[in-house]
Amino acid sequence: ASIRRIDESTWRIVRERAVVREQPSVAIAAPAPEAGQEPAEIIVTASKRDTPLPRYAGMVDVVGDNAFTAGEAAGGTASLIFRVASLSSTHAGTGRNKLFIRAIADSGVAGPTQATTGQYLSDMRLNYAAPDPDLKLYDIQGVEVLEGPQGTLYGAGSLGGIIRLIPNPPNLGRAGGQISAGLSATQHGDPGGDLAATINLPIVAEKVGLRVVGYGVQDGGYIDDVLRHKDDVNQTRTYGGRAALRFAPDENWTIDLTGVYQRIEADDAQYADRQSGDLKRASAVAQPYSSDYALANLRVERQWDNLRFVSSTGFVRNILSESYDATQYGVTGADGPPALFRQRNKVDIFSTENRIVRDLDNGLGWILGASYLESTSDIQRSLTSYGTALVQQQVIPGVPMYGRGIPATSTGVRNRIREATLFGEASIEPVRGLIATVGGRLTNSRLSGEALDPIAFLSMAAIARAEAQANRNETIFLPSFSLLTDAIPGMTLYARFQQGFRPGGLAVDDQHIQRFRNDRASTVELGFRSGVPGVDTVALTGNVAYTRWKDIQADVTDRIGIPTTANIGDGRIYTDEGRIAVRPLPRLTLDGSIIYNDSRLIRPTLFVRLLSYDGKSLNLPNVANLGGRVGFDYRAPMGEA
Repeated sequence: ASIRRIDESTWRIVRERAVVREQPSVAIAAPAPEAGQEPAEIIVTASKRDTPLPRYAGMVDVVGDNAFTAGEAAGGTASLIFRVASLSSTHAGTGRNKLFIRAIADSGVAGPTQATTGQYLSDMRLNYAAPDPDLKLYDIQGVEVLEGPQGTLYGAGSLGGIIRLIPNPPNLGRAGGQISAGLSATQHGDPGGDLAATINLPIVAEKVGLRVVGYGVQDGGYIDDVLRHKDDVNQTRTYGGRAALRFAPDENWTIDLTGVYQRIEADDAQYADRQSGDLKRASAVAQPYSSDYALANLRVERQWDNLRFVSSTGFVRNILSESYDATQYGVTGADGPPALFRQRNKVDIFSTENRIVRDLDNGLGWILGASYLESTSDIQRSLTSYGTALVQQQVIPGVPMYGRGIPATSTGVRNRIREATLFGEASIEPVRGLIATVGGRLTNSRLSGEALDPIAFLSMAAIARAEAQANRNETIFLPSFSLLTDAIPGMTLYARFQQGFRPGGLAVDDQHIQRFRNDRASTVELGFRSGVPGVDTVALTGNVAYTRWKDIQADVTDRIGIPTTANIGDGRIYTDEGRIAVRPLPRLTLDGSIIYNDSRLIRPTLFVRLLSYDGKSLNLPNVANLGGRVGFDYRAPMGEA
C-alpha cells in the first residue's frame, strides 16, 4: 500500500496495483525533494474520478496547496483571471461579470441565459441564469479549471468549461484559526481594504467539527462622473461568510453541511466612455447595483476501498439588482429629465446529484450518476423619471414616465427549467499504455416561460403564443470520447471529443415577448503533456481545439438599448494553447502560458442583421485574440518548523 495526502489533516491509504509495467527507465528524472518533503501528486478531482493529471485527457489548470494570499482572496474571481490564461471576464463589476473559458463567449450583458462557464463550490453548483457571484477566496484549499465543453459530467451551462472551488474542510482533531487584514491603494481612485477571519473548532474529537469564515472587502472607486461632478463613483463593498459542519461517524462516512452568504453593494456602474476622457463618463443619474447570494448544501460520502458513493443536495438564491441610465441624450447633452431603468433578477436553484464512482490510481475506473436540477429566474423591470411632471416622450414604448421619481412597471419574464439526468463515463486500457474513455449524458428538460406584469401596449395573443412556444419538453443526449496514451516515457498524448448545451427560454425584445432556442457546442481537441508542474524539472503542455457552436444564445441590447436575449447565429472557434513550467531549484518554479483564439460568428441571424450589420461574419465578443501570463513561485522556510 501507499499513502496519499488529501489535505493538511487528511491522508488516504491506497492499495498498490498488483501488476507492474515493464518499461524502460525515464531519461529525465525529477529533482530530488528536500528532506522531509514529498513531491505532491496532482489529482484532478473535478473529473469526479480523482484522475491523476498525467492521465487526464484535456486542458486543466490546478491552483492548489492553499496558494491564495489574503490579497488574492479579497480579489475573488479577478485573482483567478491572473492565474489562468484561458479564463477571461467582462469586467462589468464585482458580482456582474460573466466568465468565459477558451473564447466560448456570448456577450457582455447579463440576462436570463445560462452562463457558458459552470461554477461549483465542491460539488454544489453556484450559478445558472445569473452572472458570476464572485465569492471571495478566503480559506480556499484550491481551484480547478477544466476547459470544456464538460457536458457529460456537468450538463447544461458548461460549454466553455467549469471552475471548481475547493474549500478547506473542518479539522476534526485540532482547534485553530487565522485573521488577515489589508489596505490597498487604487491609481486614480480611493483607497480600499479587507478584513477576514477563520476559526476551526472540533466539537467531538475526530467525529464532529465546525469551520467558520467571515470577511469584509472595500474596493476603492476610480471612475469620475463629469456631468454630476463626482469623483471615484464606483466604490464597491462586499461582506459575507461561509460555515461548514462536518460529521464523520467512522473512517468510511463523511457528512458535510455548508452554508454561504455574500452581499455586494456598488455605488455606481463600472464603465467609462471615450468622449469624456480616460476613466471618466457623463451620466445624469447614479447607477447602483447589488447582489445578495445565499447557498445551503448537504454532501454525503461513503468509501469502500476504491468504490465511492457521493450525494450532494443544495439550494441557491441569488438576487441581482441593477440600474441603467435611461436619460435621453442629444448632441449637446440631456434632452429630457434624468431617468433610470431598473432590473431585478431573482434566481432560485435546487439541485441534487448522486453518483457512484470506482477510483483507480492509474486513471481507469468508471462513474455512474443521476441528477435533478430546477432553476427559476424572475426578471422584473421598471422605468423611473426624475422630472417634475408627466413626461410625454416615452423611452420604452407603452411604459409611462410619471416624473417625480415614481416608477412605472415594464414587462418582465419568468423562466423555469427542470432537468432530470442520467450520466456515466468509463475508462479502459485495451492495450498497455492506451486509455479509451467513453461517456454520455441523457437529459430531459422541461421548460416554461411567462411574461411578468405585461403592459397594455402588448398583444395578449402574441404573449400567449410566445409562452406556448416556450413551454416544451426536450430530451438531449451529449456524448463524449477520448483516447490517451502514455506509452512514450514521460509524455502524454490525447484526443478528445465533447459536447455541451444550454436550454432556451423567454425574453423581452423592444417590448415584444419572444422565445430563444437552446444552443449546442461541439469541440474536438488534440493535446500533449510532458512532466508534472512543480514536480519535474520541465513540464510542457500544448493543445489545439476546434469548436462548432450552433444557435448561439446571447444577452444583448435591443434597438432602444434595453437588455434582452436572442439567438444570434452559428459560430466557430479555433484555439491554440501552450504552457511551460520550469523548476530549476526545489524551492523555485517559473511558469508561463499563452493562448490564441480565432472566434467568429459565421451565420448571423436576422436579429443581428437588423442591428445595421451587413457582413457575412464577425468576431465573437469579449475575448482577446491573444492572451498569456508569466509568473514565478519561490518558497523558503522563515524559521524552524
